[in-house]
Amino acid sequence: MPKKKKRISKTEMNKLQNKIDEIRENLRRNDKVLVAMSGGIDSSLVALLAKKAVGKNAIAVTVDSIALPREEIEDAKRISKKIGIKHITLNMNKIPNLIFSQNPPDRCYYCKKSIIKKLKQIAKKHDIKTIADGTNLDDLKTHRPGALALSEEKILSPLAEAGLTKKDIREISKFFNLPNVEKPSMACLLSRFPYGQKITKEKIHRVAEAEKFIRRILDAKEVRVRYHEDIARIELGRDERKLIFDEKKMDTIYKKLKELGFNYITIDLLGYRSGSLDETLKRKIIPNKLNK
Repeated sequence: MPKKKKRISKTEMNKLQNKIDEIRENLRRNDKVLVAMSGGIDSSLVALLAKKAVGKNAIAVTVDSIALPREEIEDAKRISKKIGIKHITLNMNKIPNLIFSQNPPDRCYYCKKSIIKKLKQIAKKHDIKTIADGTNLDDLKTHRPGALALSEEKILSPLAEAGLTKKDIREISKFFNLPNVEKPSMACLLSRFPYGQKITKEKIHRVAEAEKFIRRILDAKEVRVRYHEDIARIELGRDERKLIFDEKKMDTIYKKLKELGFNYITIDLLGYRSGSLDETLKRKIIPNKLNK
C-alpha cells in the first residue's frame, strides 16, 4: 500500500501563513513587480503572491530559449492565465558563446547575467523597478553560481528571503490550489552536460527529445538524460527507477535514443539527484568578471 502523506500541523500552517503575509507585504512595498517565471512551482507561487500584492501592476515574464523545454513555456502561459497575471514571453535564443564553447562550472552565472539584462529592459519599458524570481532556501544549499548574478543585479528572491524550503512551497501551493503543485523541479537543459564539454543546439535538441520520449514511455515525472558525448546516462526519480525494468520498454527507449545519435544508453542506478554533474567538482568556482 502507498504511504500516506503526513499532513502539515495547524501550528506549521500558521507559521507558513505568517511567511506568506510577510512576502505579500514586502512585495506590496515595491508598487510594481516583474516576476521571472519559468513554469515551475516556485516562480508560479511568486507570481501568485505578486498578483495578490500589487494586482495589475504585476507581470510575469518567461524566457523562451533553446535551454528551456517547450512544455515549461506552455505551463508558464497556462498558470499565468489561471493566476490572472499579465504574461510576456521573451524570445531569447542568443546564449553567451562562452557557455557553448567552454561550458565552465559557473555557466549559470553568465546565463543569468544575459537573461537579467533582457528582463531589465522589459521592466524599464513598463516602469518597473523590482524584479523577483523563484529561488528558494534549498537552492542556496547547492552549487548555484547563478545566485551570485541574482545578488549582483539586485534581484528579489522572496521565497528564499522568507526562509521557505521546497517542502514549504508545496504546502503553500496546495493551500492556493496551484495546478502544478506536484510538478517536479526542472532545471534548464544546459544542466545535462558535463562541465568543459562543448554544447551545441543539436545536442540540446537531442537531450530534450530523449527526455520527452522517456517520460511518455514510462509515465515518469522525473527524468534526466545526462549527455556524456556518445553515452546517454538516464536518471529517473528515486521512486520511479523500477518503471524502466521492463524488457519491452527498455528496448523501445534504446532504439529511440540510438536514432537520436547516442551509441550507448545507460541507467544511473542511484537515480535522479539535483546537480549530479556537480559531484565531479573539487571546488566551487566563483566568477569575478563577466566575459563579454
